[in-house]
Amino acid sequence: MPDMPTQLKTMDVVSVGSLNADLVVSTPRFPTSGETVTGSTLTIHCGGKGANQAYAASRAGAKAAMVGQVGSDSFGKDLIQNLLHQGIETNGVKVIPHHATGTALIEVAASGENRIIVIPGANGVYASETLNESESLIQGAKCVLLQMEISQEANAHVMERIGRSADSILVFDPAPAAPICNKWLKVMDYITPNQSELNLLTGQNIPEDAPLEDFIDAGRVLCQRGAACVIVKLGSLGALKVTQTDFYHSPAPRVKALDTTAAGDCFNGVFAAALALGTHLHASIDQAVQAAAISVTRRGAQASMPKGAEIRDQVD
Repeated sequence: MPDMPTQLKTMDVVSVGSLNADLVVSTPRFPTSGETVTGSTLTIHCGGKGANQAYAASRAGAKAAMVGQVGSDSFGKDLIQNLLHQGIETNGVKVIPHHATGTALIEVAASGENRIIVIPGANGVYASETLNESESLIQGAKCVLLQMEISQEANAHVMERIGRSADSILVFDPAPAAPICNKWLKVMDYITPNQSELNLLTGQNIPEDAPLEDFIDAGRVLCQRGAACVIVKLGSLGALKVTQTDFYHSPAPRVKALDTTAAGDCFNGVFAAALALGTHLHASIDQAVQAAAISVTRRGAQASMPKGAEIRDQVD
């Protein structure tokens, strides 16, 4: 019997996820409970984990598309226009009447650390029918990106019914942190937790300054549950690939962090772009680490994402 024809891949990367307006407050330090602190600036940026990752992939040189939802308000229009300006396909972004666009309230301290409160808005009302409208777009991707700022039902629909039916590479970012089932772990190609997300997913309490061996052991807990490959985002320590049989550590360059907002999204978008463009796995991780390091030296989410040439200059 002849081989069945494969799905024609028209996109390098498709991100299915959230679009948010980020309201960013810069402050000398975070207030304690009941305390008022005077901030220095308030700025509005285009964000959302899904949109950030699509933006990072596009900046890195991939042909990217976004599948998501915004409200029928000015924030929603601005978010779509910002993606279009970057050359990202937005036919999969649906405007939902009578819902507000997702919003994130972000505090950034002088140290570069951030605290974030997300109001889902239109991101929280995904329906399987809406996702089915973008089925051909998702199936036409070499790599599909998913995150946890949309409902678990929406993610499950993509993983179990759409994304895997076309032999795409599936990269899952378990952020914001929440428990996930073993069934999902067995479907995704790569899961990319940061340190706190890894602790939640494995029930451990590994401190930030723990040796790499502790993170390797924790990553293998997820492998034992069905994950094929775990890539732990270690912040200033870079990233760690873990499988049942091997590991690879990509160290990060030393930089002065101004704003860590969306550094993880930058990592995932660039990682997906590199994989989609045919880069070896370890080199893809190296590129993502370098890109995230560049992003934390700049303020904002999508505005901080580096271009492909900048990333390659650092890796080379």
